Amino acid sequence: MKTRKLGANGPDVSAIGLGCMSFAGFFGATDMATSHRCLDAAVDHGITFFDTANVYGPGLSEEVIGAWRKTNKAPITLATKVGIRRDPERPVDNSADHINEQIEGSLKRLGTDHIPLYYIHRRDPAVPVEDLVGTLGRLIDSGKIGGYGLSEISPATLRLAHAERPCTAVQSEYSLWSRMPELGLVQATAELGVAFVPFSPLARGVLSEASLDISNMNPADYRLQIPRFSPENFPRNMAMIDPFKSYVRSRGWTVAGAAIAWVLDQAPHMIPIPGTRTAEHLSEWVNADQISFTDDDRAEIDRLLPVGFAHGDRYSMQQLRSVERYC
Repeated sequence: MKTRKLGANGPDVSAIGLGCMSFAGFFGATDMATSHRCLDAAVDHGITFFDTANVYGPGLSEEVIGAWRKTNKAPITLATKVGIRRDPERPVDNSADHINEQIEGSLKRLGTDHIPLYYIHRRDPAVPVEDLVGTLGRLIDSGKIGGYGLSEISPATLRLAHAERPCTAVQSEYSLWSRMPELGLVQATAELGVAFVPFSPLARGVLSEASLDISNMNPADYRLQIPRFSPENFPRNMAMIDPFKSYVRSRGWTVAGAAIAWVLDQAPHMIPIPGTRTAEHLSEWVNADQISFTDDDRAEIDRLLPVGFAHGDRYSMQQLRSVERYC
């Protein structure tokens, strides 16, 4: 697989990473053996960048990766996150006490003494950016983390943080149906030499070979809380996406592969992290870095899925509480 640089001073990593949230059962039941087969397949295909978080499970995704690392010693770059709490009174916590406590749990579950990239999962407005970066800087100086990242933040927050201490990466939802980062965040990360890490580049499974039926989803599937998956909006969205699926298949590509290739094509500092819990689904997109678009392809994709085509918001109002919205 091709590689890209994880920030101006970061390591080279695979151009496509692996999001590991689904190892904790967010999209359906799974088990340790299935997750380990997926991880094995990922490194066999050249993926070296793996993304998780302390709240996935909570802790389960990190435990899966930690157990896998005991038997597979392939050189990889790990990223995990901190800052979201399962507490309705304080759902986001960027305090030094919380971060210093939580990183110890992540290190233990991952079976390591060093995390190459440590993200703030969501920004806590009660903690000044300068104080937050100070806490993360001390973790870098102690050797516990290699660099810090920020997730779902505004370009303004990035600039404040980066001025205190250079940021390695910013993570945000970005795909053919979620394009808000184009209104400043893509540009700011490129200007500052910060990697942009799009999560959900497959639109939470919509841009894949699967034919999703929301009526058959597990009632616990968190996608059912998202307005784009409502009974009113989902059929409208699929009516737009189905012609895109037909087009990319006519070009000899998988739907997932083309969707990730589109993200890679937007800027050289993008490192998408599609998620899956099975080796079989991974095979649908793992060669996306080999897809090359012509100008005609780009024009047709833009015609089929123009900016802002999606019906419904990408999160519910509850889920949006801790996301910085800047446009």
